[in-house]
Amino acid sequence: MADVGVRAARREDVLQVANTQIRAWRYGYREFLPEGPLEQMTGPAAEKMWLRQWDEAISDPPSSRHRVLVAVETILDTEGFPALGLGGSSAPAIPRGGERVVGLASHAPAEDPDLDPTVVAEMLTLLVDPDFTRRGHGSRLLNATVDYLREDGYQQVVTWTFADNHAMLGFLESAGWGEDSAERVLDMGRPVRMVRLVTDIS
Repeated sequence: MADVGVRAARREDVLQVANTQIRAWRYGYREFLPEGPLEQMTGPAAEKMWLRQWDEAISDPPSSRHRVLVAVETILDTEGFPALGLGGSSAPAIPRGGERVVGLASHAPAEDPDLDPTVVAEMLTLLVDPDFTRRGHGSRLLNATVDYLREDGYQQVVTWTFADNHAMLGFLESAGWGEDSAERVLDMGRPVRMVRLVTDIS
């Protein structure tokens, strides 16, 4: 058995947060991102950069409205965990009663020039470790994000996602999000389109 929940990220979570991001990207983006750019995003050369960025985001955010949340599972019995660490290397087993970061979400005031950052926030990240999907972690992270943003007085939330990330699009649409007219095209050896989704939380 495992106890589950969502809480604010702490500095000691940085390694697990970066590990979860890399694992989620490798698994979730492999079907629609070119192999070369995906390797650059998740390979050894990128690991130190993500660790620095998450350490700063968690320990020294630009404002009180910039947050990182983590989904956690606490082991109550001998249920095993995958022994993969950052970049796919071996990781020490988490002992009985230990807490494991299995997902993350981050948000901040919106930065797109057509949006008002006083009333519109952006969900920058929503990821769940591929070995811990379909256990409600994504929904809990999304709900916690909305709760925080409502407390901050925001009226809308936007997020960017890859147009071919059908799993994420379907998840967000089922939660009441919808595409607006904004899109981006990234050059990743071939054009890769991103779309912006929005939801009203007022």
